Amino acid sequence: MTIPNTVPITDELIAAHGLKPDEYQRILDLIGREPTFTELGIFSAMWNEHCSYKSSKKWLRTLPTSGPQVIQGPGENAGVVDIGDGQCVVFKMESHNHPSYIEPYQGAATGVGGILRDVFTMGARPIAAMNALRFGAPDHPKTRHLVAGVVAGIGGYGNSFGVPTVGGEVNFDPRYNGNCLVNAFAAGLARTDAIFYSKAEGVGLPVVYLGAKTGRDGVGGATMASAEFDEGIDEKRPTVQVGDPFTEKCLLEACLELMDTGAVIAIQDMGAAGLTCSAVEMGAKGNLGIELDLDKVPVREEGMSAYEMMLSESQERMLMVLRPEKREEAEAIFRKWGLDFAVVGRTTDDLRFRVLHQGEEVANLPIKELGDQAPEYDRPWVAPKAPPALDPASVPQTDIAEALVRLIGSPDLSSRRWVWEQYDTLIQGNSLQIPGGDAGVVRVEGHPTKALAFSSDVTPRYCEADPYEGGKQAVAECWRNLTATGADPLAVTDNLNFGNPERPEIMGQFVRAIEGIGEACRALSFPIVSGNVSLYNETLGQAIPPTPTIAGVGLIPDWSRMARTAFAAEGQAILLAGAPEGWGTHLGQSVYLRDIHGRAAGTPPPVDLEHEKRTGDFVRGLIRSGKATAVHDCSDGGLAVALAEMAMASGIGAIIDEPPADPAAAFFGEDQGRYVLTAQSDDEALQALFEEAEKAGVSLVCIGMTGGRELKLGGARAISVAELEEAHEGWFPAFMQG
Repeated sequence: MTIPNTVPITDELIAAHGLKPDEYQRILDLIGREPTFTELGIFSAMWNEHCSYKSSKKWLRTLPTSGPQVIQGPGENAGVVDIGDGQCVVFKMESHNHPSYIEPYQGAATGVGGILRDVFTMGARPIAAMNALRFGAPDHPKTRHLVAGVVAGIGGYGNSFGVPTVGGEVNFDPRYNGNCLVNAFAAGLARTDAIFYSKAEGVGLPVVYLGAKTGRDGVGGATMASAEFDEGIDEKRPTVQVGDPFTEKCLLEACLELMDTGAVIAIQDMGAAGLTCSAVEMGAKGNLGIELDLDKVPVREEGMSAYEMMLSESQERMLMVLRPEKREEAEAIFRKWGLDFAVVGRTTDDLRFRVLHQGEEVANLPIKELGDQAPEYDRPWVAPKAPPALDPASVPQTDIAEALVRLIGSPDLSSRRWVWEQYDTLIQGNSLQIPGGDAGVVRVEGHPTKALAFSSDVTPRYCEADPYEGGKQAVAECWRNLTATGADPLAVTDNLNFGNPERPEIMGQFVRAIEGIGEACRALSFPIVSGNVSLYNETLGQAIPPTPTIAGVGLIPDWSRMARTAFAAEGQAILLAGAPEGWGTHLGQSVYLRDIHGRAAGTPPPVDLEHEKRTGDFVRGLIRSGKATAVHDCSDGGLAVALAEMAMASGIGAIIDEPPADPAAAFFGEDQGRYVLTAQSDDEALQALFEEAEKAGVSLVCIGMTGGRELKLGGARAISVAELEEAHEGWFPAFMQG
């Protein structure tokens, strides 16, 4: 239904737009009159949580965002990091949580489409994608439907577009029953002398609409994404966008071709809040006004109102400021690719945002204030109470072998092959490591030896027990996963998923997690160059666990010296680096404690960042020198699960010594900063390794040998690799078959 621009502004209408009474008063003070209906929609789009970061800006400013490798930090479509030789990697992660819960296929698909546009808008060709997915309890009636739809949407879009999905996460927890998380990551390659930005420059220049036509899909999507869910959730289905990966592929090729002509002054993806956000951001960044004539916008539906056109989130669209003399050349490129190209406005020198429709001025607003004067809140927060430490004596003894088989066949630790085999992991022909290891690895096209590694990590149960340590751990684990391939970790993007920030306890989770993330990024020289905050992830007052996802990128100088998680051969020594005297001691908040003993107790494992850095640098050195033949970090499930994964990846078994202390803690403790390595078993070579470790200040112990077709952990019964594989591979297909 088309709503006229003259609709009366009522308290109910203001509330329906997600604006609080004091925020509406701020609008009145700013413009000195009542807004038109279209202007109310524009303010709603620009001032919602999803676009303005009004609850999080204060804390985001505390994060480290610079470094010698950083070309562009937060504030653009994506972050940009130098990888040498005139090349750079462009990457970002964003959420599509609410849309994916309402309409799983299109919600996830358009999440992929949006993050790919963020990357190629900067002038980069996408080379890798990942996704971090969180679903409710496996036995919840909606979980299987959500998993099937989300995975199909990611595969349907990414596979058709032609970008390999090289990594990610899938986890389950009852607290996501009413609010799944879909965090999409993309990375691309660009030349350092050909990066494109969204800052408009020059007065009287054409503002050009590129790509697909505008429809009514996604109207109000950003506002919907900034609110909690309630019983009326299905009514929000029209706010979910519909994607077309084939059009997006054409848009990619047309944009990159156009960028080579020198025609582009500024370019911006039409993502959240569509035409509104893209136009305002381009003008405000360049200290320019923008005038749009909606009669010139290509539409695919009749009778669209100005309000609908300004707030539509139809996919596969861009906005560009163009060099006027290049107009014909630019239009010819887009027509060749079967895409719309329309001059819909111009830049002005008056810092106003004007919108014309059918001969009427439906909006005339101060452009800088639309973004810069958005409310910014210093929300009250309370520090979460730390749980009491776990009493080790309270943990019953368990059969180590049986516990391992149960864990690797559990919902959280079982193989994700069912998921990633629905994604094209090899397209473009550069994938060196596909999902299932510590990190995905992709060759850098145009360079003979370089590769990029990608990983995504967070442990929500740690973050809930202690958001500060959980935030540190998410960064450290990502850094560790990149290191385990032999990569130098370069930088991260984040996706900070939390509940309602108006509740002090939720805001406390956010603040403490940010403090932990910031400390870890500084200590590990791992700056944050882009990201997304997703708040109000609640349904009927039930918040998700705090889930600050960290996705990192690392550089491998010579991929022929890259490490893999699989045991390389029989008869090699198995070494444990960075471990405490008992190999493992910390069972608090472990997956072993939760899944074997049904307890979520104790504090999460502390992260010693100095130890993390020292151990990781040592391990990376062993990989680069060829002394380490396989490497795997220890994380969920501890040492036992890491060893089982290495055995299953290779088909080779291992005999592990009896640990020097409590076997359960040694094998299932989740102490941080540990790596399992294999090396040639020559006594002289091993002795040299131990001396090297001692010099570096790193604990290194030999804990066993590879060989055979069974994994034997200390005094526990030997488990055949075939039995491990059967348990590991069986859960997900059985779950999806019902």
